[in-house]
Amino acid sequence: MSSSLDQLKATGTVVVCDSGDFATIGKYKPQDATTNPSLILAASKKAEYAKLIDDSIQYAKAKGGDLDSQVDDALDSLLVEFGKEILKIIPGKVSTEVDARFSFDTKASVDKALHIIELYKQQGISKDRILIKIASTWEGIKAAEILQRDHGINCNLTLMFSLVQAIAAAEADAFLISPFVGRILDWYKAATKKDYTKEEDPGVKSVGSIFNYYKKFGYNTIVMGASFRNVGEITELAGCDYLTISPNLLEDLLNSTASVPKKLDGSNASSLDISKKSYIGDEALFRFDFNEDQMAVEKLREGISKFAADAVTLKDILKQKISA
Repeated sequence: MSSSLDQLKATGTVVVCDSGDFATIGKYKPQDATTNPSLILAASKKAEYAKLIDDSIQYAKAKGGDLDSQVDDALDSLLVEFGKEILKIIPGKVSTEVDARFSFDTKASVDKALHIIELYKQQGISKDRILIKIASTWEGIKAAEILQRDHGINCNLTLMFSLVQAIAAAEADAFLISPFVGRILDWYKAATKKDYTKEEDPGVKSVGSIFNYYKKFGYNTIVMGASFRNVGEITELAGCDYLTISPNLLEDLLNSTASVPKKLDGSNASSLDISKKSYIGDEALFRFDFNEDQMAVEKLREGISKFAADAVTLKDILKQKISA
């Protein structure tokens, strides 16, 4: 019997590694990899990545400018250095995240994305292998629309907790979305004080509804389930376009031979009774509908704050090294 991980891949799901650790990525042989400031922060504390940090600091010092500018340049360089090394291991794409502090600034997000792509270009890496990762705010979705339409840069809209965000992302022609599963479950468990089976899991149901909506109405945007708390959440989404999975859960899947049948099938979506909505050019409607989902509002706020805080911590580490 093949491993549960191989069975998951056999359902048509592309497996992505949610890690900044090169050895881990090499072990599980994913198609793609996703990173974020929290993952880079964790990896940067390991001795084997000291050279990447040193190289980034040297790059920033060579560019010059005041200390804050050097720290910003070092961080951008570090994100790209990690991405470059990851791309040596995987055949597909790596996601590199725009600073979460720009989540409510379309122009700043676009400018930072273009800068990141230019840094990759200087390393000889084509934009075709990069996904620019942006939070699924209205401003972030508009930034993705500009990057996709005007620059041919593929985007990964992250911190997604609702169908409202997913519809707007598809209408913006985002290459890929990352609807979160485990963080939705976290919120519902705290709010209702109950445990959920994998079949009842509200995070699983959220991703399933987005998947079916996209397939029903023919959107090409890839659905990549993210933020898993247990293997059951993953196997309930077998057949989803992509799933980005943390190393510990990849290990569980690799060591299991439990059956993983296909649960999501786009060919079945056409018969589903789903109403179509649109947010094209209607920021007010988007904001109102999104605001009606307390869970999504709270988890988006929390996620942006956490990613921003980890980026600040990473910058503090770089600042100390630049100043030393």
